[in-house]
Amino acid sequence: MAAAAESRFGAVRLILTFCVFRLFIGAETFNRQVTVQLNPGSHVTPPDGDLLHVRAVGDNDTLHYLLSNQGAPTLLLVHTDSPNSTVQVNWTQFPAHSSLKVEPESSILYSGGIVFSRLLEYDDVNDTAEPSDFFPPYELQNFTWSRLKLLDLTASLCGTSTTFTNGSLCLQLSVFDSEGRGLSWPRLLYSANSSQLEVWLDGVSPRAAHSRFLLELKAVGGAYPLSRVEVHQSIDDEFTPSIFKVSQWVSSENSSSDVLGFAQWKPVAYRQRHPVLEDATPCRHSKPQPQSGEVTAASSALIQAFYSESKVVGLNMSFGLAGEPFYNNTKFLSWTLLVGVGSPPVDFFSPLVISIMAVGLGTPMVLMLLGGVYVCIRKRTASTTAYEPIN
Repeated sequence: MAAAAESRFGAVRLILTFCVFRLFIGAETFNRQVTVQLNPGSHVTPPDGDLLHVRAVGDNDTLHYLLSNQGAPTLLLVHTDSPNSTVQVNWTQFPAHSSLKVEPESSILYSGGIVFSRLLEYDDVNDTAEPSDFFPPYELQNFTWSRLKLLDLTASLCGTSTTFTNGSLCLQLSVFDSEGRGLSWPRLLYSANSSQLEVWLDGVSPRAAHSRFLLELKAVGGAYPLSRVEVHQSIDDEFTPSIFKVSQWVSSENSSSDVLGFAQWKPVAYRQRHPVLEDATPCRHSKPQPQSGEVTAASSALIQAFYSESKVVGLNMSFGLAGEPFYNNTKFLSWTLLVGVGSPPVDFFSPLVISIMAVGLGTPMVLMLLGGVYVCIRKRTASTTAYEPIN
């Protein structure tokens, strides 16, 4: 029994030590110096759309984020091993091949792009949430996109189409100089090595009474595009209520465990701009499949300008499960993902939860110690006051 108690005591002590360690190291963050430039190197506003360049400089490396609304909206991320690398755009040739470069080219460690290629709609008349009976797709390269609107480290744009009866499809890019967490659900944990993209469909008139939507994404890269999706379980839903999973679309060299780049999301979307728990709707991803590099480059000015050759992998993100309300219910749908380099951020318990755990685990430990002391005192008292027979 003593051995078992000692074992339990050791386990509790280990958990408490780990919690306190996490609590204190959480205060240490890595920072980058971030600058934002619209249409770098151009003295006039490009007639066909904007090109945003966000430069995030670390101690000995640089992240270059490029967002374009020419063709299908695209985010390109280039990681270099130099704090002095730059983006060069040949505006007289853009978006021809090699009209956009990151120099020196030898400093590039990783590059990858996310292309929002198509919005798909189907009539789920039997409420099965199994995509079928698709309407003609919305080709996002054919949308009319607004100029990029900048606010601090955030850029947004909205697109409309003649095939949209009303409403718009919008994207918002947020880049970070340090670690933190999103202010609104799903409150993803981000770092200075990641950016956040929020996509929302607002006010679009559906083409059926039981419409559901899918968003087609294409990951573009040189030798190693995002290729496989990993789904990880969590025991904590503090920041995203009722969601205990996180999905990670990752790039790795020759299927190794080292992650070069990633897109990360939680499998949930929301049916209101300012949602409550009841507005959450599950989402699912399809299996990643190889796509045509030529077709993808033709749909995105940014991909065509940067890559001479590329590998492309695509997947669909479908919104809603059987029994969930249809898009017609609110005519709003939003979904959020992170895009970054290196290993994706890993959620852990917040300081509040760690404190609660410490109290919950520490209280039984204290009671056990006090109980042991009490038993020892009782035994000593009983041994010294016991009756001794007279010889």
